[in-house]
Amino acid sequence: MTVFAEREGDRRARLQEVMMVQGSSTLKNIPQAADEDWSEDEEEFFTEGDAALLAARRRMAAFSLARAKRRIANQRVQAKIPMQQVAAARKAVLDPLKAYASLGSQVGGERPISVVRFSPDAQLLATGSWSGNAALWSVPDASQKATYVAHEDRVTGLAWHPRATIGQSSAAVNLGTGGGDGMVNLWSLDSEQPLRRMAGHEARVARIAFHPMGDYLASASFDGTWRLWDVESGQTLMVQEGHSREVYAVDFQCDGALLVSGGLDAIGRVWDTRTGRTAMVLDGHAREILSAVFAPNGYQIATASGDDTIRIWDMRKLSSIYTIPAHRSSVSDVRFYYAGNERAPVPPSWTSRTDPMDVESDTGARDADAPLHVNTAGLYLASSGYDGLVKVWSADDWQLTTSLSGDSGKVMSVDISADGKYLASGEWARTFKLWGDL
Repeated sequence: MTVFAEREGDRRARLQEVMMVQGSSTLKNIPQAADEDWSEDEEEFFTEGDAALLAARRRMAAFSLARAKRRIANQRVQAKIPMQQVAAARKAVLDPLKAYASLGSQVGGERPISVVRFSPDAQLLATGSWSGNAALWSVPDASQKATYVAHEDRVTGLAWHPRATIGQSSAAVNLGTGGGDGMVNLWSLDSEQPLRRMAGHEARVARIAFHPMGDYLASASFDGTWRLWDVESGQTLMVQEGHSREVYAVDFQCDGALLVSGGLDAIGRVWDTRTGRTAMVLDGHAREILSAVFAPNGYQIATASGDDTIRIWDMRKLSSIYTIPAHRSSVSDVRFYYAGNERAPVPPSWTSRTDPMDVESDTGARDADAPLHVNTAGLYLASSGYDGLVKVWSADDWQLTTSLSGDSGKVMSVDISADGKYLASGEWARTFKLWGDL
């Protein structure tokens, strides 16, 4: 039984009190050494996982170490590029953003469009609606390609598989959705029926995210937990508590070593996927966190909140390094620009279920005579707000680059295409918009 406004931790404490009262005679017979283990002062507790979770952690550890080694090697190369070349590359990326305008608006459903996400090849846009449907649209003509009757309640989670449309078979898992019915569904591009329905959450599912490996998926839920799923089997590998209220946002780091979760308790937490421990607590927002995303550099995080701000966090300093007064109302979504041709590829060996320790890591070695290329991933981020605006911010100094108004009421979601040519926004007025340089 759960009393009004009681959370999981409160329920456990109440259960322990009842057991102490009703079973006092039994508890008296417990040795003193065992009594000492019942400490209520412990802030962390661990639940033993099964063999499947252990195998998943080992695979994510090996995968993330290889990716981190490659990323760090690339960052060292980037540090040697002359500043004039870097400035010119940044100018070439940021200047066109100032000329962005609406390329068109399309009715996307019978109810508000809650989430929009570009495919990895930037040729498709997926939208989720409060009607419970998800749809695929071609870019940039916005013609409808497919409709999925995804959930019995609103769709609030939507994510593309890391290899979708760029190597993944169209018959395999390419898309994931999470809905108000508490389900997480997996979809191919060949059928309007789900490949897999994954049940387990006790309340509405909010945001979802695929691990960069593609074999695992995380889902945030209003039941106060986030879950880690095995994509192939649909099995729940882990149920993670840690928030005092509903969990709304979830995102994986580009290496796959870390995951950030954001809750309606205004707290964010960074989790180590290899150990299950909390690596950092993001405490600073005055209201609920509605979006959280890792930057491509692997050590910065942006969180969007109902307090109208975006906070930038640095994992190296374990603190917030900047607060952007982003919108005049709640910031509903925030996304970093990930340059598609600069994404670290997933080695083919990872598509199998072999032991990751048998896969040789790619160290990111390069030809010494090859010209240095300036990475543009992470140069800017986009945000959407309930004030009806889409804004783009420079990641150099966190200053406003451009502000876009669609005059359609609340903007529920935003995303940036991998080629950097387009922005997409989902709106309360049942429409989605494409933005770009005319």
